[in-house]
Amino acid sequence: MDASPLTQQIRPDSFKPKIVQLYENLFKAADDTDPSEGFWREFFLLPPDRNQLHAILDHLSPDETISLQTQTRRFFARAIREAAAGSAPAASYALDTLTVFLTSILSKKYTNPSSDVITVLAGLDEVDHVIADLVAVLDRLIRNGSDFDVRLKAIKTAIAMTSGAYKTSLVSYLTHRDLFPSLMKYVSESDSPQQVFDPFLLLGLLANYNKFEFQNPYQLRLDDFVNESSIQKVTNGVGLACSGLRNGYIAVQDDIPEGWSLANTLTFFGLRALAPGTRDKAHPPSAEEAKAMFVDLPSQEAAILLATYDFTNANKLFGYHLVHSKPESNEAESPFSSFLSLTSYLLQHAYRSPRVGQYAELNLFTLRILVEDPTICKHICSEDGRRKVRICRQKQPYLPVVNGDRVLATVIFDIAIDTITHNLRRRLDVNIYSQTIAITLRLLTYLSKNKIRLTYHWPELWRTLLSLMRFLATYATDLTPNPRIQTLTTSLADLIAFCVSNGDTFLPDPASYDDLFYKLVETGPVITKFRNAYPFFRPNPGTPSKAPDAISDVHCAAIDTLQSVSTHFYTLLFHSEGVDAVPVAASPKPEEPAAVALPSIRKKNLSPREVHRIIKQGYDTLSIQPPEGLSAWNKWREAEWKSELKRAARCAVDDARQLVA
Repeated sequence: MDASPLTQQIRPDSFKPKIVQLYENLFKAADDTDPSEGFWREFFLLPPDRNQLHAILDHLSPDETISLQTQTRRFFARAIREAAAGSAPAASYALDTLTVFLTSILSKKYTNPSSDVITVLAGLDEVDHVIADLVAVLDRLIRNGSDFDVRLKAIKTAIAMTSGAYKTSLVSYLTHRDLFPSLMKYVSESDSPQQVFDPFLLLGLLANYNKFEFQNPYQLRLDDFVNESSIQKVTNGVGLACSGLRNGYIAVQDDIPEGWSLANTLTFFGLRALAPGTRDKAHPPSAEEAKAMFVDLPSQEAAILLATYDFTNANKLFGYHLVHSKPESNEAESPFSSFLSLTSYLLQHAYRSPRVGQYAELNLFTLRILVEDPTICKHICSEDGRRKVRICRQKQPYLPVVNGDRVLATVIFDIAIDTITHNLRRRLDVNIYSQTIAITLRLLTYLSKNKIRLTYHWPELWRTLLSLMRFLATYATDLTPNPRIQTLTTSLADLIAFCVSNGDTFLPDPASYDDLFYKLVETGPVITKFRNAYPFFRPNPGTPSKAPDAISDVHCAAIDTLQSVSTHFYTLLFHSEGVDAVPVAASPKPEEPAAVALPSIRKKNLSPREVHRIIKQGYDTLSIQPPEGLSAWNKWREAEWKSELKRAARCAVDDARQLVA
C-alpha cells in the first residue's frame, strides 16, 4: 500500500483564532499585495476579536502606522463598503471593527495630526470621497438601520471618529453632514432611557467642535429643537446616567445617613446592588484604597455632562423638562434629583484631580443657567417642586440631615456649603468658588424679590460664607495672581451685604437674622483684613471723576456696609456701660452662640441671650444704606468662560474615546 500523503503536525501549545490570524496577515504584512476577495469575505464574516485587534494596532508606532498606509486604506475602504451593504452579520462586524480601528489609529501622537491621519485613512486625493462616504453610511444606518443593535454600533463608530479626530480637520465632515435628525429619530424610537446615552453623548461632542471659532450647526439644532417627547426621553436618560455615576462614589463609601432606610433611598436599579444583603461589607476598602478609588471617579460616562450643559444652555425647553420632570414612582428619583445628587458628590471630591474638578465646574455652569431662568427658578424655590435628593456625606463636617422631600433651593444651598467647606486649599479652585457664590446669590435674590421665606439651617450658610472670607483674607498673597480672584472676592462681599440688608425678606424668623449679625460681630477684624488684602475694595483717589466704574463702586459700598454693621454692634457690645473691648469668643455651634467673655463693671459675663438682646436693641440705632445694584447680576455669557469650557470638552472627548475603545 502506498504511503498516505497526509502528515501529522505537532499540536501547538495554543490555538490562534482565525480572525486574529487575518488581523496579523493584514496589519503585519511587509508586502503591498492586495488581499483577495475571499480574504475580505472571510474577514467580515468572522466575529471580531476587539482585544486582539486593539493589541495589534496599539503596538504600532505612529511611523509604523504610516508605513502601513496601503493596508490601512484598503481595510478602511472595504469596511465602509461592508457596512453600507447592510448584510448581516457582515455589516455589524464591520462597524465593530471600524470602531476599534478608528479608536486605535486616531489616538496615536502623529507629528502632523491632520495630514498624517489623512494619509493613513485615505490619502490626500481620496479623503473627501472616503470620509464623506463613511459619514453618509453612518447617517443612513443610524436613521434606518436593520435593527437597534446595528444603529447603536453606527453611533459608536461615529463617536470613535469624532473623539479620535477631535484635534484634526476630519470632524468637519460630520458637521457638514447633519446627523441631528437621525440621532433624534433614534432617540424618539428608543424604548428605555439607557438607549439615549450614546446618541446624546455624540451630540455633545459634535456641538462643541470648534464652536467658538465658527457657527456650529449642532448648536443651532439644539436651540431650535422643540419635540417635547424626545426631550423628555433625553431628560430621563440624563437622570439615569447621573444616578449611575453617583453609584460609583457610593460603591466606594456608603454614606447613607444614620437612621435612613437604605432600601428606600437606593432607588436606581444600579444602586440596589448596594442594598443590605446584596454585597459583602465585611471588607470595605481602607482609607488609602478608597482614596485611590475616588481619584478614578467619576467613570467615563461622565462625558454626557458636556451634552447636558450644551442642551441646557441652548434650549430653555430642555432645562424646563429637566427640572420639572417627576419621578416615575414614589421610590424613584427625578432626573433633576439625580443631577443634583451627582453634583453634590462631584463637588465634595472636586479637589482630588483636575478631571473631576472640570466635570464639577461643568455641572455648576448648568446649574447657574437653570437658576437664572425665572420660570425654572420659581419651581426650584417653591413648595410644589419639593423632591428627595441624596446629598454627599463622605467627608466631615456633615450638614444636618433632612428627611423626606425638600425645596430644591435648600438642596442647592447644601451643595454650596459643602463645596466651600471641603475644597479649601491654598491652590484654590477659584472658578468653582466663583460659580458657587454666583448661584447662591441668584437664588437669594429671587427669594427676596418674591418674599419667599424658606425654613433652612441658615446659621450654617452664614458660618460658611464668613469662613470663606477669613480664608481669602489669610491667603490673599497666594490668591491675588489668579485672574478670577476679583470675581470671587467682590461677589462674596456682595452676597453677604445683600443678606445683611435684605435678610428680613427671605428668612423665616428673626432668630436667623440675628444670628447673621452675631456672626458679623465675630468676624469684625476679618472684614477689615479682607478689605485691605485686595485692591478691588480700595478706590483709587487719582482716578478722574468721569471714569469711576459703577460696578466697582457697588463692591466698595458692599464691603463698607459689612464693616459699618460689624463696627456698630461691636461698639454696642464692648463699649456700652463701661465695658472694655475684648475679642469675641468663637461659637462652637452656629445655632448656639458661645458666651462672650466681657469683664463689665460688675465683673459679669454677657450670656448668649444678653448678646442677642443687645443685637436686637441695636437695630433701632442701626442705619443700613445698602448700595443699589446688590441684587443685580450679569446673566451667563458662555464666551466669558471659553477656556474652561474648552478644557471640559477635551476631558469629555478623552472619556468618550475610552468608552468606545
